[in-house]
Amino acid sequence: MTEKRITALDMGDDGALSPETQKYFGICEEKLGLVPNVLKAYAFDDTKLRAFTDMYNDLMLAESGLSKLEREMIAVAVSSVNRCFYCLTAHGAAVRDLSGDPVLGELMVMNYRVADLSARHRAMLDFAVKLTERPAEILEQDRQDLRDAGFSDRDIFDVASVAAFFNMTNRVAAATDMRPNDEYHSMAR
Repeated sequence: MTEKRITALDMGDDGALSPETQKYFGICEEKLGLVPNVLKAYAFDDTKLRAFTDMYNDLMLAESGLSKLEREMIAVAVSSVNRCFYCLTAHGAAVRDLSGDPVLGELMVMNYRVADLSARHRAMLDFAVKLTERPAEILEQDRQDLRDAGFSDRDIFDVASVAAFFNMTNRVAAATDMRPNDEYHSMAR
């Protein structure tokens, strides 16, 4: 007897999308050429979709002392620890694209420690990974290491917030067997 896989994608029904969600998906299609499956997964509830997209857009796209590439690097380092197939595929593609370096994108997915990174990026990712693996062990010295690498206290808050967000989304993706859009696999290679 074959068991049916239940995924977050099974929760949405394109015929039942609200006008607001249909409009948002249209914008995604126009800007990205696709509607990310993570958004489709949240489409069963406009409130949850809006909360997810508001948080994502604030953390990943709003003004910050962190560049877009740095935020994507955090997403990949955290997702690598958590072995999140969805985020490694989607955000690995973003690192490849934003850096213009497909090798960096692949090294980030496998093990950021072997990539040729600046001291700033290494400190940032070391902090994000420690926060992922051993949050109770974060000490003032960890924050000071980031300051010494050129991060402000606001930047440290942003590093922690991006890492925390991706720890949450990695767990939702794992719990619901969320799969990345096929298009991500060939992007920026």
